[in-house]
Amino acid sequence: MRSKALALSFLLLAAAGAATAQQTINFPNFCNTSAFSLNGSTATLNPNAQCVLRLNQDFGVGSAFLTNTFSLAADASFSTFFSFQILNPVGIGDADGPGADGLVFAVQTVSNTAGGGGGGIGYAGITNSVGVEFDTYNNGEPGGGNHVGIDLNGSVTSVTSLAIPGRFNDGAVWFAWVDYNGVTDLLEVRVSNTPARPAAATIFTTVDLPTVLGTTNAFVGFTSGTGAGGGTHEIVSWNLVGAFAPVGQTPTPGPTVTPTVPAPAAVVPTLSFPMMALLALALGGIALAFLTKRV
Repeated sequence: MRSKALALSFLLLAAAGAATAQQTINFPNFCNTSAFSLNGSTATLNPNAQCVLRLNQDFGVGSAFLTNTFSLAADASFSTFFSFQILNPVGIGDADGPGADGLVFAVQTVSNTAGGGGGGIGYAGITNSVGVEFDTYNNGEPGGGNHVGIDLNGSVTSVTSLAIPGRFNDGAVWFAWVDYNGVTDLLEVRVSNTPARPAAATIFTTVDLPTVLGTTNAFVGFTSGTGAGGGTHEIVSWNLVGAFAPVGQTPTPGPTVTPTVPAPAAVVPTLSFPMMALLALALGGIALAFLTKRV
């Protein structure tokens, strides 16, 4: 009796630990970029004195993906917050001024490499992926020359998009939140020129992300590409959680340092109410086993 109770208790403890583990990363800056695979133009621009993740400068195509796959939740849920800036627009432009083409936040399961340049924004051609584009050039898409869009499977023909007032390439810091709820299949994107999270989503769509990706171990990062118009595209900070856990607003940069070696991010255990109940049940089983032995 005692051995069965102990076995059940330890199984419940193991189940609780496995069910509650979620992977997180936090980059308040990019003074150290050793956790990333840097591709194309990005490889020559990092690290830098500004401690930003510089995807390209003036012209070029590049990307930065975590070298090791990131573990999303079993239903592919994740939440992320990042800030970015696009400076020094150059070359051809459209109605709102010079410069192109923008950047993409990408979750993909192909490899830690870049896609196409120019209007492809470094994302084109990356299959088994979802991307959120911050586009600064009017290639005839809905939303015009300054829009946010949700892309699937390496296509920059967005499934949904929306024009954003102002210019992403105005040199100011912009803020973005992307949340995927694997229970409801709802993917939401928010963007703002202030660090306060908007109450309503800027754009959203429903997508079966586990089917799109094929696996929940994903390469996560950013791409950018330019053509005859360009600019300096930079990620300023980044927070990513392998669960549906929307971030309220930008974390204040503190003493957190980026990884010094390209190793998987630390797994941070959290306990929900059901998991706490499981844990209490397991501990109760252990106590019962020892009481039974004494009797």
